[in-house]
Amino acid sequence: MRIGFGFDVHQLVEGRELWLGGVNIPAAKGALGHSDADVLLHAICDAILGALALGDIGKHFPDTDNSFKGIDSKILLQRVITLIDAKGYKVGNIDSSLCVEKPKVMPYAAQMCSTIASICGVGIDDVSVKATTNEKMGFIGREEGLVAYAVVLLIKKQIRV
Repeated sequence: MRIGFGFDVHQLVEGRELWLGGVNIPAAKGALGHSDADVLLHAICDAILGALALGDIGKHFPDTDNSFKGIDSKILLQRVITLIDAKGYKVGNIDSSLCVEKPKVMPYAAQMCSTIASICGVGIDDVSVKATTNEKMGFIGREEGLVAYAVVLLIKKQIRV
């Protein structure tokens, strides 16, 4: 078994969609980034990559590469799953937390869990998405940005003879 930790942060701006956990969330501001800026999926990708010491999301999908401009982060997560599959691992479970002042995201948590579970090839009960605010403190509290954290357990697949 291998454990990985992921973290991501994005600025919130007007005129962008807000994608979290592969779900489009209605909001006045969206995350700014080279891709769709899905902070939660990026943290999960980093956790998975980190568990196998494969670097981070920037190494595999650099923001200097225009082929990733505006890319759906669900595609990035699918590619990360392909990488760990080739190394003989699968996702055991994912625990994640979002920290954002607005909008309230927990009404979308079940849909996020379902989307993530489907991509990662695990059951919905193997994915946890939690959310909190920053109690109006700092850049999160001022609604200038949002953060995601993720912890992932990877399990070595059984080799069948």
